[in-house]
Amino acid sequence: MADTDVLVVGAGPVGLTAAAELRRHGTDCRIVDRLAAPHHHAKAVGIQPRTLEVWDRMGLVREVLAAAAPMRGQLMWVDGREGPRIELALPPEVPYGFASLPQYATEQLLADHLATHGTLVERATELVSFAQDPDGVDAELRGPDGDEHVRCRYLVGCDGAHSRVRRGLGLDFGGGAFAETYMLGDVEVDWDLPAGYGVRIVRHDPGGGPDDVLVGIPLPGHGRYRLSMVAAPDLVTPPGAAAGRSSADGVAHGLESGRAPGLDHIQAVLDRLAPQPTTASALRWSSVFRISHRIVDRYGRGRAFVAGDAAHIHPPTGAQGMNTGIQDAFNLAWKLALAVRGTAAPALLDSYDAERRPVGEEVVGRTVRHARTGIGAEGGTLESILMREAQLLVDYRDSPLLTSADGDAAPPAPGDRAPDCTGLRHPLAARPLRLFDLLRGPRHTLLLHLGPGTEPHRADACADAARHAAHGELDVWAVLAPGTSADELLLPHVVDEEDAFRRAYGIRDGEAVLVRPDGHLGGRLHPAVPDGVAALLHPVFAPNDTPRDGTPGAAPPGSRSGSARPQTRQTRQTRQ
Repeated sequence: MADTDVLVVGAGPVGLTAAAELRRHGTDCRIVDRLAAPHHHAKAVGIQPRTLEVWDRMGLVREVLAAAAPMRGQLMWVDGREGPRIELALPPEVPYGFASLPQYATEQLLADHLATHGTLVERATELVSFAQDPDGVDAELRGPDGDEHVRCRYLVGCDGAHSRVRRGLGLDFGGGAFAETYMLGDVEVDWDLPAGYGVRIVRHDPGGGPDDVLVGIPLPGHGRYRLSMVAAPDLVTPPGAAAGRSSADGVAHGLESGRAPGLDHIQAVLDRLAPQPTTASALRWSSVFRISHRIVDRYGRGRAFVAGDAAHIHPPTGAQGMNTGIQDAFNLAWKLALAVRGTAAPALLDSYDAERRPVGEEVVGRTVRHARTGIGAEGGTLESILMREAQLLVDYRDSPLLTSADGDAAPPAPGDRAPDCTGLRHPLAARPLRLFDLLRGPRHTLLLHLGPGTEPHRADACADAARHAAHGELDVWAVLAPGTSADELLLPHVVDEEDAFRRAYGIRDGEAVLVRPDGHLGGRLHPAVPDGVAALLHPVFAPNDTPRDGTPGAAPPGSRSGSARPQTRQTRQTRQ
């Protein structure tokens, strides 16, 4: 028997998300990190609206909203001339906006959230090697108390750009590197620019040499920014010669452990580029970093997977990296949980690569282009550009988990993000609910729309068929059009009092909409009939008569993973 169901390697935002979601889904896991204590770096600071939606579903968004700062827009200067101000305004139906939060604060919030599920990060514990067989993974760990052998059913590598899991799987990590070296600084500045606005200042080299760049992202606090800029010449080391880990695997990406920039380096850049006389102070942290753009040829092999920087690295343009990695973990965790419980269809875990690698490829390509030409150079309306940067347009329309599409259905299509809406009236609630209130659980949710002409018993029959196909791991809600009677309805229900659900989904009376645990549409069916609704779930769930024998689609006898009990390895665990 396995010592744990899932071993997560790496306790950055991606690994913490994976572990927290596994525990929320009732799956036993351990999470290890080679660092004895977390870094206090403001490295990844941009929080996208889609990530806030993810944290809403996880039950973490309240804490994030209390800690983060709003990103209201961007100010730009090019060759000394001020450009148009960009307002980061999204459509009113999008529940969250853009935000900033230092990475160390994000990690602390995620670690505290994980701790509520009874799991702590095991620090100063490094993955040395691993080997897998058809039934599980054998991992060798080295920690404060010596070496340890761990048998797990699945392994998830969230161990960054120099991932040992990726190297152990022999995955190709093709791409290249930017020639420039950059520096970061977490400082306070005394300019009087509008609060909450990012700053991008570019001065082109008329001779065709490297451009001079200053990018500032506002952080929580008065006058506090994370500034990034081209590194001063005395801080630049040749590629591969840095004291960091880049020389070990040929990947020149991330922070270097050599000399860090001081206030004098940052002040020199401000003196050259700032739009008004500006003094930097209160340097909290600084570093030199290099940028590569790479992506793996596959997101896993067998029972081991990679996510986040272990799978894709790219320029930080548009704050896409950490957010993309968090959504990798969010996509993978619910699938692993079903596989561990033995209720997953045999090919469910294969859909992780099929769904997330195209997203990674698009993000890598787009951020490389934007690093060279700027966001918006590819055209499109401002709203479409912002929706894309907010990661609200990510879709899985080519997912193998989708059955044939309903050609008459309005957007959103199967595979798209499930949009929110308001104005849903529950008979026990004094105020209208949001649709996201109904989708917040860890299971699939079936939404059945009933109009005045829909027979309630048909909705009940569809719900029974869907629950059976999903091994009971499904929530069902009826959404009633105004004027529809609920007297004979057995299902929990809300009334679409303001017609908001119908408008957001282009819904038809008698239609079924399936929403996955990660907030993407798993299918639509009109008219909803029991066999058809069950068929929407067949690519995800094993047939109900499948023996549970410990493989995907089967759970071993005596499996412990069905309950989210607290774990007991507290003697070797330390809080973030």
